[in-house]
Amino acid sequence: MPLDIDADRFRETFEAYSEIGATEAGGLHRLALTDADHEARDLLVEHMEALDLDVRVDELGNTFGRREGRDPDAAPVLIGSHLDSQPYGGRYDGQLGVLTALETLRTFEDEGVETARPVELVNWTNEEGSRFEQAMLGSGVAAGAVDADHARSLADSEGRTLGEELERIGYDGDAPAGIDDVYAYLELHVEQGPTLEQSGSSIGVVDGVFGLNWMAATLEGQANHAGPTAMHDRRDALAAAVDAASEINDLPNRLSEDAVATVGRMDVTPNSINVIPSEVTFTVDVRSYDPDVISRAPEAVEFEVASAAERHGVEYEFERLWSIDPLEFSPVVREAVAAGAEAADVPYQHIVSGAGHDANHMASITESGMVFVPSVDGLTHNESEFTEWADCVAGALAYANATLELATTEA
Repeated sequence: MPLDIDADRFRETFEAYSEIGATEAGGLHRLALTDADHEARDLLVEHMEALDLDVRVDELGNTFGRREGRDPDAAPVLIGSHLDSQPYGGRYDGQLGVLTALETLRTFEDEGVETARPVELVNWTNEEGSRFEQAMLGSGVAAGAVDADHARSLADSEGRTLGEELERIGYDGDAPAGIDDVYAYLELHVEQGPTLEQSGSSIGVVDGVFGLNWMAATLEGQANHAGPTAMHDRRDALAAAVDAASEINDLPNRLSEDAVATVGRMDVTPNSINVIPSEVTFTVDVRSYDPDVISRAPEAVEFEVASAAERHGVEYEFERLWSIDPLEFSPVVREAVAAGAEAADVPYQHIVSGAGHDANHMASITESGMVFVPSVDGLTHNESEFTEWADCVAGALAYANATLELATTEA
């Protein structure tokens, strides 16, 4: 028989956590390692201990709760997500994944489920990267992609380091952050896009994640008075930047069907109402599931920057900041998610994620995959972020059954 969660308990738990860092507009403001995050972490530990899980905290504050299986030496199935939020973000991003994992283990207890493998619940530290600017940080250290000392030295806008804040809230654990013995990792998340809602599916079996390429360009012109300087005599760095940004916005049409490009940040100097801008720096984010698009993106973007600079008589500098290749998730986990959705009689479809998640890092060390539930209007990182509760329950049903499928695989 398929597992069936306690939907009322699940809803009550979600609402209780949503009060911690709640905003007046119905969202969530719970940045990593703040007092609100501390309170949410303490509540999770309380709920883990109520299930008699073996709780441990590592040097990055990643928090685990282990439920033993028949073979305690078998590599565990790791389930969870993150409790930190974006500044004035939504209630579903991250949090829903942790609470779905919690409800899964509660359901195992309700139904007396004995798994072959241990199952561990995890809350990752600083997934959002909005306070300490490196996203997916806790999982990155756990997977060996980020150095632990570097991570602990990252400072917020007020100069407080991650290590200092871990100590302040009591989550500076003794255990090393590295993980090298996990059978599989499964994470539930809101889609953060419109595909599932538009197609009418309650579940997304995530096949993989877009690759991305981040770049920055600086255009250097000449400051001058906004009144006396004729238009043909200007070397306006902002005019050139806006020209380049417009062309970059059209780039996806020439790169591939799924490509997206974003000019996300622009800094203007001297930024005065009556002075022609002398310097502008802006960032570019290009994403696609096609590795060729990711590799070609810097050349294509730099061409548009150079062309705009020439048209406006300014100089430019171009920098490649960060690049990751597209990722294909494990067939083992994808099949388990599909089987879980079928066992729960929940409609699903295969989907590719445009955003990165902790599952990205886990894919480098184990069989990794994700379950998506719909985002209404595709809205996320916003206080109005919303997922219909029926879809949350459908996702939890599929997730619990997929976890059981993975955890009953003999070592």
